[in-house]
Amino acid sequence: MAVTKRVILIALLICHSGGAAVLPQDRSDVMYHRYEGDGVSIDGPSILLRKKVHNKVSLSANYYVDTVSGASIDVRATASPYQEERKETTLGADFLHNKTLMSVSYTNSSENDFEANSVYVGVSQDFFGDLTTLSLSYAKGWDEVGKTGDPDFAEQADRQKFGLGITQVATKNLILGFSVENISDQGYLNNPYRSIRFLDANSERGFRFVTEKYPDTRTSNAVSLNAHYYLPYRAALYAEGRWYTDTWGIDAMNIKLGYIHTFGDDWVLEGFVRHYSQEKADFYQDLFTRENEFNFMARDKELSSFSGLTAGLSLAYEWQFSPDALVKKSSVHLEWDHMRFEYDNFRDVTANAPVGEEPLFGFNANVIRAFVSVWY
Repeated sequence: MAVTKRVILIALLICHSGGAAVLPQDRSDVMYHRYEGDGVSIDGPSILLRKKVHNKVSLSANYYVDTVSGASIDVRATASPYQEERKETTLGADFLHNKTLMSVSYTNSSENDFEANSVYVGVSQDFFGDLTTLSLSYAKGWDEVGKTGDPDFAEQADRQKFGLGITQVATKNLILGFSVENISDQGYLNNPYRSIRFLDANSERGFRFVTEKYPDTRTSNAVSLNAHYYLPYRAALYAEGRWYTDTWGIDAMNIKLGYIHTFGDDWVLEGFVRHYSQEKADFYQDLFTRENEFNFMARDKELSSFSGLTAGLSLAYEWQFSPDALVKKSSVHLEWDHMRFEYDNFRDVTANAPVGEEPLFGFNANVIRAFVSVWY
């Protein structure tokens, strides 16, 4: 049984660190997810289907729904709560030839005022006795941006992403990973509903809102490192770090530490903590002095300086069936994440306080996920 649990843990570690050149297993997943935070609720189902063809090809389809209701602090300052639905469909295929795995997919995401399409191509190759895996990827997206209440508003945005990753089995217990990403965005890159605020002595509140102005290009680069270590008592530790920078002046860092532990024959418990921090964009300010102070002006809190701390816990239970049965095994997963965000230069303008002296904003959020998986 210890050998079986070791296999399970190593499989989990490989999944975390990027994986080797093997086809995904035949399986079906049904998931429910829910997010609650900053006055916004997001929930919905997701269904994933995977099926191999002649052990050389794996086909997949995923359907994902987000129902959004409420109003974040940005919306509460300028508008009323709203409700909308986003539907996302992904079709994919994986092709295995010797030690080479090629993956392709197409994704469409649709809302009443936004349409996003993207294609993805990835190739991974095992080397040196399957101890090293090199991965290359490319993704291209094109978005159509609309605006509710304005039928004449129509903007476009194009995105490209290049990725390179290396996974190395360093010892029988240690797996290391390294990856780099380059992302290029061009077109209409801001949100038509978000606004900056500027001082106005003639306004009752002492300030007014106007639509943000963003550059029409953005280049981002990210570097990631990870390590996954198997412990002798059927457990594992992992650590991940990601460093990000872009041409808008944002520098960010994400650090994650996790622990996986098995109990008995069928239970797997995982816990993690993650810390995120970033510096603001060059053209971000909470309060501007006049309407057209600069060529580019933003007040989206996600472009401000802020930090976030997340703690997560998940529990999985797995049933094993006969190898001759139609269903080989199944599992149930429950996951819960609690998040806290603190903003260094974004103020709560809904508070009753002098202009520019409102309290700094912060909020808690919770995410739950529950899903059932069946392998066949």
